[in-house]
Amino acid sequence: MSSSQQRQETRVRHVLSFDVEEHFQVSAFWSDARRQQWDRLESRVESNTLRLMELLAQAETKATFFVLGWVAERHPELVRTLAKQGHEVASHGYGHELVTNQTDSEFRDDVRRSKYILEDLTGEEVLGYRAPSFSITDQNSWALTILAEEGYLYDSSIYARLQRSEKGGRERCVREIVTTAGKIHEVALPTANLCGIQLPIAGGGYFRLFPYSVSKMFLRQFEKAGHQFVMYFHPWEIDSDQPQMDGPLVSRFRHYLNLKKTETRLQYLLRDFAFAPVVKVIQPIRKRVQTLVQCDTPQYVVCR
Repeated sequence: MSSSQQRQETRVRHVLSFDVEEHFQVSAFWSDARRQQWDRLESRVESNTLRLMELLAQAETKATFFVLGWVAERHPELVRTLAKQGHEVASHGYGHELVTNQTDSEFRDDVRRSKYILEDLTGEEVLGYRAPSFSITDQNSWALTILAEEGYLYDSSIYARLQRSEKGGRERCVREIVTTAGKIHEVALPTANLCGIQLPIAGGGYFRLFPYSVSKMFLRQFEKAGHQFVMYFHPWEIDSDQPQMDGPLVSRFRHYLNLKKTETRLQYLLRDFAFAPVVKVIQPIRKRVQTLVQCDTPQYVVCR
């Protein structure tokens, strides 16, 4: 074990995750017309994700990659490489459709299709799911039941308020949800209360909007409480040269803001904090995942 790895073992390890999608698939620019053009638009997801893997390798860090089935079909070797390098491959659904826009049968088909594609490519069981644009809400909580029925062990699609627990510390980022199909764990993303407004602080646009010192402050607060922080990013966020799309002014501002600064800030983040995939550091989930099978092709096996 290297000295860097030894230091990480003694620190609170947070969750680092990436939603692997094309720059033109973001919900803020969604339209039926653009959806029909996806296969004709310039693909940049592979080169951006490979660059992220280089950054992670330099920092000796593994992460969870929530991969779209649509992307996996077109870049199968990228998915295989993620798994070979020791990253956790999880599902971002198939077609980046918001859960709020799907019926229960459409949602089931979407998450089942994605899971099958990813498992076929990696030879490993896909345990986690994250909805596009975090679109699982109180109004469509039936989605969690379907995820449990389809064999997912955890979801990471819901923002949780940063609030004090009865014991005086921060609420933990994971909770167990009992559905009619069994238990599923929710690995929530934190928010912060600013003058009564809940701000998502777990990454993405807010990581680019605020100075790096703000993200550093929140992670330090979690570490002092002994809790883990769940962060997320997209491969396109390190790509300042991506083609710009037409859309609402607010969407364009949010999407293209400070793209040139993201990679450097990520390097600071990886230097200052220790991270790992969901299945490696979230204890309730680790307990339901057996030790890696000692065989030629290790696989995660879920304890039933």
